[in-house]
Amino acid sequence: MRYNDNMKRNITNILLSTLGDMGVTDVVPEVEIADTPEHGEYTTNVAMRLTKLLKKAPMAIGQEIVDQLEKNGEVKKAGIEKIEVVQPGFINFFLAHQQSWEVIQNIIDQGALYGQVKKNNKIMIIDYSAPNIAKRFGIGHLRSTIVGNTLERLYEFLGWTVIGDNHLGDWGTQFGKMIVAIRKWTNGNIKAMTIEELETLYIKFHTEAETHPELEDEARLAFRKLEEGNAEERTMWKELITISMKEFNKIYEILNVQIDETIGESFYEKIMLDVIKDAKDKKITLQSKGAWIIQYPHDALPPSMLLKSDGGTTYLTRDLATIKFRKEKWNPDRMIYEVGGEQALHFRQVFWAAEMLGYAKRDSLVHVGHGMIRLPEGKMSTRKGRTIKLEEVLTKAVTKAEKFTTDKKIAEAIGIGAVKYNDLKRSPTIGYSFDWDEALNLEGNSGPYIQYVFVRCKSVLEKSKRDTTQMNPDITDYVFNTDELAVIRELARFKEVINEAAVRYSPNVLCNYLFLLSQQFNTFYNSYSILQAESETTISVRIFITRAVMQIIATGLKILGIQTPHKM
Repeated sequence: MRYNDNMKRNITNILLSTLGDMGVTDVVPEVEIADTPEHGEYTTNVAMRLTKLLKKAPMAIGQEIVDQLEKNGEVKKAGIEKIEVVQPGFINFFLAHQQSWEVIQNIIDQGALYGQVKKNNKIMIIDYSAPNIAKRFGIGHLRSTIVGNTLERLYEFLGWTVIGDNHLGDWGTQFGKMIVAIRKWTNGNIKAMTIEELETLYIKFHTEAETHPELEDEARLAFRKLEEGNAEERTMWKELITISMKEFNKIYEILNVQIDETIGESFYEKIMLDVIKDAKDKKITLQSKGAWIIQYPHDALPPSMLLKSDGGTTYLTRDLATIKFRKEKWNPDRMIYEVGGEQALHFRQVFWAAEMLGYAKRDSLVHVGHGMIRLPEGKMSTRKGRTIKLEEVLTKAVTKAEKFTTDKKIAEAIGIGAVKYNDLKRSPTIGYSFDWDEALNLEGNSGPYIQYVFVRCKSVLEKSKRDTTQMNPDITDYVFNTDELAVIRELARFKEVINEAAVRYSPNVLCNYLFLLSQQFNTFYNSYSILQAESETTISVRIFITRAVMQIIATGLKILGIQTPHKM
């Protein structure tokens, strides 16, 4: 079906051929979806771009291009019915009705498989979520978890083999702090502790360290013993992990997030020794004040520390060991790190160092840096006890959703969907201030609004009592009205939107599309009767449109990890 799969490319190629006939060979036309049905389905501004080159007015150039196109037999073959040039020089392409109808037919025929790409040979690792041990799951962890999980489903939909890796923060000086805190302010029975109690101890440590800085030295010593394999420290550390994973898995279950691998930083202890050896053998590290550092060519980046002066490892060491391990185990074509944007410099250093070590090419390593979620009073901080617990947000959202239904499962689908969509609808790179009213909003540009349109479509189809597989409306003389065409045009954009969301690593592209599609359908639904239209052909056409909208919303929400309730 050319309209959705290849139409932009077809029009671009036809334009390239036409421009070549006109002697223009160094300009690639940009073809976009038209803003309104009155301007056709596709449009290009290439005539305006050629004004200086051809020394003519845009309208004159546009008309010349249109005249040439109308002589091209490929135009009709592509399903283009009309081409026009309009002020100030846009060239608009109108598709034959049959092309529009094929969009609907393909969606209905292929169902949940519509837009899905067959498996290719590409492998991707997505590093996401990565909570820290001994801390509760805060709202700040939401972005990495659901953006990363959505990217995993998105790329799987596009044919990649994707491995999600939960890179747990289970190593580092903070565990020395926890060990010191447990010894000083508890009876030492970690097994009886809750995640809340552990987090309280972490906060207490930092509060006490402000007036007793020697606690920091004790913490560094405790972690050093942990690194050296001291039995008591190791036992305490393992208990911290057990308690924390119980908390994390509970949240993942609520969010409907399943991560393929859960490998903490500690796993890479021995591999870090190999990284250090590789760096010394390749002579890309040198000593500075007792520490081992990596300098980058032409000082393009600040030096990074591979090994501390006391022999301790760093985040750089651990991240390089991780890349080495992943490359040897899975040999991925791409590794994506869905981690906070404030770590941009760190990952530039890691990726360049990995290339210098021969572990991976820099262009195969991608940092999708998300903006931070802040409270109205400022940045969240576990150390200062200033956080919002994710479970608290999710519980409140479900409670608020209960005004729509008495069914607990449906309330969960609506409430959890509202929280996830509220985050996913934003560009991942942009931070925002967390607001309870906005997060739990069940109207407007929200998950529940889109879920409601899905339910509305489902209700129409159930009332029609018609089986679309047994229907074959004759649209030979059917004239689609403006609102019908508006919905069809949005449906036709689905594959382009999916690809754009993947290329940009931006689930918000898909969110915005689903919201616009839902709005277009509601406009159509509120303006025209579907089941009591003037003719059986019109009823059939509108049932097909409704069925296609329901399918695309279902597919889109599934990629976003949001459920589609059967009623609201």
